[in-house]
Amino acid sequence: MAAETRIPNRWLIAIMGTILQLVLGTVYAWSFFQKPLVTAFQWSNTQVAWAFSLAIFTLGFAAAWGGVKLPKYGPTKLAVIGAILYGLGWILGGLALSTHSLILLYLGYGVIGGLGLGLGYVTPVATVVKWFPDKKGLVSGMVVMGFGFGALVLSKIIAPILVGMYGTDGPGLIKMFYSIGGVLLIAAVPAGAMLRNPPAGFVPTGYIPPAPAATASTGTAGSGNALTTQDCITSGRFILMWVIFFCNITAGIMFIGFQSPMLQDLLKLRDPSLDTMTLAAAGATLIAISSIFNGVGRFFWGGLSDKIGRIQAFRIILASQILVFAALIFIRQPLLFGILVCYVLLCYGGGFGSMPSFVLDTFGQRLMPAVYGAILTAWSFAGIAGPQIVAIIKDMFKDRPDVVPTYTFIVGTGLLIVGFIVALMLNNKVFSKNGVVAE
Repeated sequence: MAAETRIPNRWLIAIMGTILQLVLGTVYAWSFFQKPLVTAFQWSNTQVAWAFSLAIFTLGFAAAWGGVKLPKYGPTKLAVIGAILYGLGWILGGLALSTHSLILLYLGYGVIGGLGLGLGYVTPVATVVKWFPDKKGLVSGMVVMGFGFGALVLSKIIAPILVGMYGTDGPGLIKMFYSIGGVLLIAAVPAGAMLRNPPAGFVPTGYIPPAPAATASTGTAGSGNALTTQDCITSGRFILMWVIFFCNITAGIMFIGFQSPMLQDLLKLRDPSLDTMTLAAAGATLIAISSIFNGVGRFFWGGLSDKIGRIQAFRIILASQILVFAALIFIRQPLLFGILVCYVLLCYGGGFGSMPSFVLDTFGQRLMPAVYGAILTAWSFAGIAGPQIVAIIKDMFKDRPDVVPTYTFIVGTGLLIVGFIVALMLNNKVFSKNGVVAE
C-alpha cells in the first residue's frame, strides 16, 4: 500500500521537465546552421530561414492543442510523443539535405519537428507548476530556463564535436542532422517518460492554499459561474497578454535566427581577412553565451515577477529593450553588439519565464494548460515575423551588409514600443466572467 501511494519527489519532476526543455531548446541554435546551409546548398537566407520559422510556427499551435488535450492524455504520453517527433524532425531534415529538398526540410524539421517542440514544450511547464503552488514563478522559470540553455548545449558541445568529425560542407551537414536527431532522442524520451501530475489534493509541506474566494477558474465565489477556455481566450485581457508576448518574442527571435550571421558580417566588415572557420567560431560563441542569458533570464525574471508582479516585470523587460534596440541602430562594434544581444536574450527568456505564472494567476490552475497553450500561438506568429524580417532585409541588401542592422533594429524598436504601450493597459488582477475581481 505504501508503495502505491508513494509521491515522487517534486524536485525530480522539475529536473526531468528541465532536461526535456533543454533538449527542445536546441532549436534556438538554428543560426549556427543558417550560413552553412546557405553556402553548401545555394539557398537564399529567406529559404533557409523558413525551416526555422515553420518549426516555431508549428510549435505554437501544437502547444495550444497540447494544452487543451493535456488533461485527457496526461503529461507522460504527450511529452514522450513530443520528444520522438522532435528527434524525428532532425532526422528527416538530414534526409531532406541528402535529396536537396527544401520541401522535405520544411515538412520534416519545420512541421514534424515543430509538432514535437509544441507538445514537448507545454507539457513540463503546465505539469511542474502543479507541483509548486508555493513557487510558481521560480519553478516555471527554472523549467523554461532549460529551453534557453539548449542552444548552448548544441552550439558549443554537440555541434563542435560533429563539425570536427564531419565538417560543414553538404555531406557533413547531412551527417550532423542525422546524429543530432539520434542524440536528442536518447536524451529526451526518458525525461519525458518521468513526467506526471501530482495526486489529487496534493499540497506541499508548509504551504497554506489561499482561501477559495473569488478565483479566476470559478468566477465570483458561490456563483457557479465557472469560466471556460473560450471565455478566457476571447477576453480583452488575453488579447493584450498575447500582444505583449508576441512583441517581446519577435524582437528576441530576430537574434536567435540570425545572431551568428549578424556578428560574422560585423567582424568581416572590420577585418575582411578573417577566414570562414574563425567567423563561424565567433558566431558559435555568441550563440552559446547568449543562450546562457536566455536561460538565466527565464529563471531571473520568473522569480522577480513573484516579488514585483507579472505585468511590472513585463513593463521593465519591454522598456529596457527599447533603449537597447535604439542603440543597436548605431552600433557596429562587434563586442558591444554581442553584449547587447545577450541582454535582449535575457529579456526574451524573461517573457517565457514570467508568462506561465501570469496566465496561472489571471485565469486559474484549472484552465492554465489550455489558456497557456493558446497564448503560445503568439510564439507561432513571432516565429514567422522575426526571422523573415531579418532574412528579407539581408536578401534585399546582400551587397550592403552594413545597412542590414539599421533596418532590422528600427523594426525591432517599433515592435517593442507597441508592446510597452499595451503592457501599460494591463494589471495583475484575476479575471472572471463578471469582470476583474481581485488583485
